[in-house]
Amino acid sequence: MSSMEVGLRRQEGLGALYLGIFATVWFSVPAAEQPLRGLLVAGSVAALLTAVAGGVVTARSRGAAAAPADRAGDRRYLLIVVVEFALAGLGAAALAVAGWTEYVPVLVCAVVGLHFFPLAPLLRSPLLRHLGVATCAVAVAGLLTGLTTGVSAGVVAGTGAGALLLGYALRSLVRSVRS
Repeated sequence: MSSMEVGLRRQEGLGALYLGIFATVWFSVPAAEQPLRGLLVAGSVAALLTAVAGGVVTARSRGAAAAPADRAGDRRYLLIVVVEFALAGLGAAALAVAGWTEYVPVLVCAVVGLHFFPLAPLLRSPLLRHLGVATCAVAVAGLLTGLTTGVSAGVVAGTGAGALLLGYALRSLVRSVRS
């Protein structure tokens, strides 16, 4: 197996690991009654198993061919994540002060969706742009649903974001096994 193939396998394994973990988190956001609660638990379990499998793929591909460190890329990645957390945290605090805590998951979902756009070129994964668009669409759907119906905005944002992240995590896992 070439070092390029090992690098791709490792990157896709990491994608399955990270996206699986965050899908698990998103599936735990909504407070829902049955049958949705059962589906959220099943989604969480599937996401966690995907994350574990991604971790195994990553660990197995670690030593075969280590890529040289990309310090500039690592700094850019860290900056993107720090800005993401800062925006989500400050926005959540502002919504809490305004008494609109139901919309915190919507805001966080939108920020998460937006952070995929600068990550796509950095991680050389153009499909992250599609994930960004879809995640932002889920945030908008959550906002509109929360404003116009009796359905909680957090249920829409949490379920939608969890499903999207799980789908992309599974895609990464399948690609890691095929490479």
